[in-house]
Amino acid sequence: MLNMKDVSKIYRTESVETHALREFSFDVDEGEFISVTGPSGSGKTTFLNIAGLLEEFSGGTYELDGCNVTNLNDRERSRLRNEKIGFIFQSFNLIPELDVFDNVDVPLRYRKFSSAERRKRIDRVIDLVGLGSRAHHLPSQLSGGQQQRVAIARALAGEPRFLLADEPTGNLDSQMAESVMELLEDINRNGTTIIMVTHEKNLAKRARRNIFMRDGCVSNNDSALHLAASSA
Repeated sequence: MLNMKDVSKIYRTESVETHALREFSFDVDEGEFISVTGPSGSGKTTFLNIAGLLEEFSGGTYELDGCNVTNLNDRERSRLRNEKIGFIFQSFNLIPELDVFDNVDVPLRYRKFSSAERRKRIDRVIDLVGLGSRAHHLPSQLSGGQQQRVAIARALAGEPRFLLADEPTGNLDSQMAESVMELLEDINRNGTTIIMVTHEKNLAKRARRNIFMRDGCVSNNDSALHLAASSA
């Protein structure tokens, strides 16, 4: 479903060359739940941005759901991103002036779905994340955990092939974080592939597979904590 081979990312200024990813190779199968961990500066966010087609890369190849994205132009990358990928961010990124329903509606409008189709999708995902009774609440009227659930609903409304989650519980207390993790696990059990960047080891262990990054690549010494579906 996702295959990166020897991907590199180099940031250059007049005096400095920074290697964020170094010959990074990574495969993801459909239906997996993978956590990506590693120290600050190890390349986790760069990897996630490249996987989500938010950044270009300097070398190597990347195939997403059978499509080689290496030489796609901006318009083609945007179309593929909108069709295949859902994003969940630590900071929620909700529009404060819009209620729950309209926040979830925003990306669907870019896809040019009919109003009837949008409403059907929005109602379904809002119910899925347990916020059906709060569809017309503003973000300021919700708890942090509820706001993250809105962000998850927004990501799911487009029926993406996989979700990219960047520290999805980073701004939540332990009880809210547990609630969000349980929701992500349910979503994964229903077939959605999830890649989650986190610095919290207890959350990383709940994924089916853990990738540990160091110095822009997968660390052979610390990676691959494989968790069987029956373990817990």
